Amino acid sequence: MIKLFGVPRSRAMRSLWMLEELGVPYENIKTDFATGGTRQADYLRINPNGHIPALQDGDVTLWESLAINLYLARKFDKGLWPKTIAGEGHTFKWSIWAMTEAEEPVLTTLLHRVFFPESQRDQAKADDAARRFETPLMVLDGELAGKTYLLGEQFTVADLNVASVLCWAPMAGLDLSKAAHVAAWMTRCTSRPAFAKVMSMTG
Repeated sequence: MIKLFGVPRSRAMRSLWMLEELGVPYENIKTDFATGGTRQADYLRINPNGHIPALQDGDVTLWESLAINLYLARKFDKGLWPKTIAGEGHTFKWSIWAMTEAEEPVLTTLLHRVFFPESQRDQAKADDAARRFETPLMVLDGELAGKTYLLGEQFTVADLNVASVLCWAPMAGLDLSKAAHVAAWMTRCTSRPAFAKVMSMTG
C-alpha cells in the first residue's frame, strides 16, 4: 500500500488531495515537523531533506509534494493526467510555476500575518509579499480567461497542483476577487469532494 508521510495541515495536504481524487488505497503516516518527527533518523532515511511530504510506493520513494502528485496522476490517471504531450508540457510548466512564482509570496504573507507569534511577525515583509503576489495572480488570471480549467474543460493534475498552492492565499488575507477568473476557478477546484475530505482531516 502507498504510504504518505506528513500531516494534513502542511504541504502534505496537496498529495493527500491527489490520493483522494484517485481513490487509491493509502496509509497516511502522521509525521509532523512541529514535533520534530521530520528530524528523526528513521524519517531522514526516507527524506534526507527533513521535509514533508514523502511518498513510498513499493520500491519508489519520492519527495516534493507537486512531484509526488505528477507521479501519482501519471501512474493511476483516472482522467487527471493530460492526454497530449503538449498538455504534459503545460502541466510541468504550471506545476513548476506554482512553486517558483506563487508559493513564496503566499507563504511569506501567511507566516507574517498568521502563523508566526506576534513578536516574530514583520508587517513590512507581509505587505511586500502581498504586493509581489499580485504579479503571478494576474498571470494566472490571464491564462484562465475563457477557460474552465488550465488545460481546457477538464480538471487535471495541473489544476490540482496550482490550486493546492493558492488555497493558502485566503488564509493569508490575500484577496483573489480582483482576479475574477482565478476566483471562479478556485471555487471550482476547491468544491471537489476530495478537497473537502482532506480539509476535514485532523493533524
